[in-house]
Amino acid sequence: MTLARYPKIALVAVIACLATGIMTSSAAAAGSLTGAGSTLVAPLEAYWAQEFQHLYGDTVTYAAVGSGAGIAQISARTVDFGASDAPLSSTQAAGCNGCVQIPWALTATGVAFHLEGIRKLNLTGPVLAAVFLGKITSWNDPAIAKINKGISLPSQKITPVFRSDGSGDTYAFTDYLSRISPAWKSQVGNATAVNYPAGVGGKGNDGVTAVVSSTNGAIGYISASYIIAHKLGAAALQNAAGNYEYPNLKNIEAAAKSVKHVPANNEMHIVSPPKKYRLAYPLSTFTYAIVPTAAPQRGLLASWIYYAMTAGQKFGAALDFAPIPKVVLNAGVKTVKALQK
Repeated sequence: MTLARYPKIALVAVIACLATGIMTSSAAAAGSLTGAGSTLVAPLEAYWAQEFQHLYGDTVTYAAVGSGAGIAQISARTVDFGASDAPLSSTQAAGCNGCVQIPWALTATGVAFHLEGIRKLNLTGPVLAAVFLGKITSWNDPAIAKINKGISLPSQKITPVFRSDGSGDTYAFTDYLSRISPAWKSQVGNATAVNYPAGVGGKGNDGVTAVVSSTNGAIGYISASYIIAHKLGAAALQNAAGNYEYPNLKNIEAAAKSVKHVPANNEMHIVSPPKKYRLAYPLSTFTYAIVPTAAPQRGLLASWIYYAMTAGQKFGAALDFAPIPKVVLNAGVKTVKALQK
C-alpha cells in the first residue's frame, strides 16, 4: 500500500486502516459492487458511493428496493450485498446460506403526520397502536386530546399509512408496538411485512412519504431523513421515562447507549429502551449490510463496509444518522476483518 494510491485520505485514516488490518481495494484495478435493499439507508449510501469512487475508483451501484427485497436478492446472490434495517430472522439467515450482518448506520424511524393547521403532536405507543389497529379513527379522539392539551385537534378522519413492501422500517415500527401494546403483539406481531387491520399502503419510504404528503389526516412511519427532506410534521413519541422525544440526533444517540454488548450475530434492538435513558427516542434503529462470507469480492466488500462504518459516518448528521457507538463499531470491524480471511 502506498500513499500515492490514496491522495485524498488523511494520513491518520491510512494509519487506522493499517492498524486494523482492513485494506482498501487493490491499486491494480478499480472494482465494482452492486447492492440492494433498505430505502432508509439509501440517502446516506448515495454519499458513501460517491466518495468511495472518488477516493478509490471503485463503483458501488445500489437499488433502494426495501429491506425484504434486499434480503431476497443477496440470498439469491443476484447482488454483492444486501441492506436491511431489520436483522435476519433465523429462516432468513438459513436461506442466505453463510451471510453475516454488519451494523453500518444508526438512525430512526419517525412518525410523520399531515394535519392542516397542526405542526406539533405528542403520541404514546398505545395510542399509536390503537390508530394502526383501526380502533382510534379521528384526530380529536379523547385519547389523543388527553396527551395534546392546548392543541385544538380537528374531527378529521385518520388515515394510517404503512409500507406495502417488505421493510426494515416496518420491522422497527412493529417491534416497537409489540413491546408497548399487548393487543398489537397478539393481533399483528413483528416482522418486515405484516397484515395491517387499517389504512393504506405505500411502496418504499418514497411511497409512504407521497401518501402522507398528499393526504390531510394521514399518519405514517417513515425514515427520519425522508421526514426532514420533505418537511413533514414529526410526532414526539413518549419513551419509557415518560418524556416525549423527537427523532433528533441526540435522542437517537441516547437510545443507542442502551447497547452494552453486541452478540456474535450483531443483532440489536434499541426500540423502547429502559427509562434510565431519559432522552432516548424510542423508535431508533441500526441498519445492516448483509454479505456472504464466501463472496468472490469479499476483500472489496470489506473495504466498502469498513469505509461506511468509519469515514462515511461524517455524512450522517445532515440526514439524521447518528455516529455508530464504539462498542457497535468494534463488533462490526471484527466481522468485516473475518471476511478477509
